[in-house]
Amino acid sequence: MKLRSVLAFTAIAALGVGALAGCAPASDDKPDAGAPGAALTIAKPDGAITTESHNPFLGDSSASKYGYAKVIFEPLALVNPTGDLGTTPWLAESVEWNDDYTELTVVPRSGVKWSDGEDFTADDIVFTFDQFKNGKLSDTSGLKYEGATVDGDKVTLKFADSKYTAQARVLHTPIVPKHIWEGIEDPNTDPLTGEGLAVGTGPYVLDNWSTESVTLTANENYWGGDLSVPELHYVSYGDNAALTTALVSGEADWAQAFIPQIQDSYLAADEHNQFLVSPTAGAGTLFMNLQTKPFNDLALRQALAWTIDRSAYVDIAREGASDEVWNVTGLGELLSDEIIPEYKDENYKVDVDKAKQILTDAGYTWKDEKLVDPDGEAVSFSISVPAGWSDWNTEQALIAEELNEQLGIEVKVDQPDWGGWDAARQEGTFQAIIHWLEDTGNAYGLYTSTMDPKWIVDGKAQYNFGRFDDPAVTEALHTYANASTDDDRQAAVAVMQKAFAENVPAIPLGAHPLLGEFNTRNYVGWPSEDDQYASGDPTQPGIVQILTKLKPAN
Repeated sequence: MKLRSVLAFTAIAALGVGALAGCAPASDDKPDAGAPGAALTIAKPDGAITTESHNPFLGDSSASKYGYAKVIFEPLALVNPTGDLGTTPWLAESVEWNDDYTELTVVPRSGVKWSDGEDFTADDIVFTFDQFKNGKLSDTSGLKYEGATVDGDKVTLKFADSKYTAQARVLHTPIVPKHIWEGIEDPNTDPLTGEGLAVGTGPYVLDNWSTESVTLTANENYWGGDLSVPELHYVSYGDNAALTTALVSGEADWAQAFIPQIQDSYLAADEHNQFLVSPTAGAGTLFMNLQTKPFNDLALRQALAWTIDRSAYVDIAREGASDEVWNVTGLGELLSDEIIPEYKDENYKVDVDKAKQILTDAGYTWKDEKLVDPDGEAVSFSISVPAGWSDWNTEQALIAEELNEQLGIEVKVDQPDWGGWDAARQEGTFQAIIHWLEDTGNAYGLYTSTMDPKWIVDGKAQYNFGRFDDPAVTEALHTYANASTDDDRQAAVAVMQKAFAENVPAIPLGAHPLLGEFNTRNYVGWPSEDDQYASGDPTQPGIVQILTKLKPAN
């Protein structure tokens, strides 16, 4: 999608930003801009990362925080979270699910070697997954792996339940070498910093680690062919402002960040600077607490759906970095093929007259231009987003202005710290929040996130924050996730879409995007708006695909 002309904002996005400053590699560590075989510096705004750990299964390892684990340890296949949402076999030459998605059959790619020269085989795949079965590795992804069978050159992995809605979790599991990892006593804690332990099949190998930067060099024996980029530097800056400065100066080449005023602050600085927005199946969504006033009234929720301007969310709050979601099913353009015929052309728009009629029919009135509910109480509520999340903080202000001016609703803007916000969303003590969705790459993600009771455990919610509960919808969600035919899934999704359209349990605003900032001074072949073979986000598994496609600019 194209970056739109937007209003200027001065707030700096702070989602995921740490408080400590990172350092860039010294200028003499990096080839001159435009030089043949220039390195790429990949940057994050997370502050200093001071503890070395190359373990790809640990979310707090430096390899995970920087993202370099993904260029060392490769998965069986790459599931594109954008574009065609397709699957590209990677360490496997082919991947095939059975009808109910409880078994995955893969053919290991031939001719692949580990970076220490040992052959990659089917044993490595089985060993990797068996670690979840025997308890050596914690099953944090909920794979529920039950075992494998090997038949000639085929490996079949078996799971306790359907993985239709979790295909990427399986396929993106990093495959590790049996001959190294069978000697690791506790892979849940081992930092993998010992000599010769950070061995993978990926396009790059670890060269140097320091608290200032991490350097990786091209794997000379990489199965994917010769690599144009000889060296990668991973650096973490103190915040988005420092990251933006590094990108503009050319000190950093590639990043993923929400950069306010990106046209003026980054794109205009150099014609080679690029910004790619990659919409995903998820969406920034207004969750309402359905258990309390005013959102326990369907009419009020319907009126909001006909008043909130999704275009303003995209153009102003997201500064063009999103796609609007107007369909009554809550599904965006990326999932339009899953919308049932009944709702294909059923879209919301800003229609204040319609919203007011809905409210009037439900017994609402206005006094001194303020909305009054059927009980005679003025309608007001708070909307909560953590302080510093500049895009959603802006959306808070937009919604407050829209609803006050158009419907006479007082909306209080609440910006707590993360801890307070997190506690309220889990415990159900909020009135409204803006939140993301579980992205499963299909319609299930939206509907499980907004209508599935399974997320409520011991009174605390991980999704479905409004606590919607309808047995027919719950059954449809289960059917969709476990169906063995497309017809069964289509019937189930029809139930979910009808319930969502009729009950308005939440209001999706715009597609939740993956963002990528990069430059074309030295290399071309990046994903683009017209060719979203991967997102431009260097922290995603698709980075290995991008690095194999990059070619010298001259």
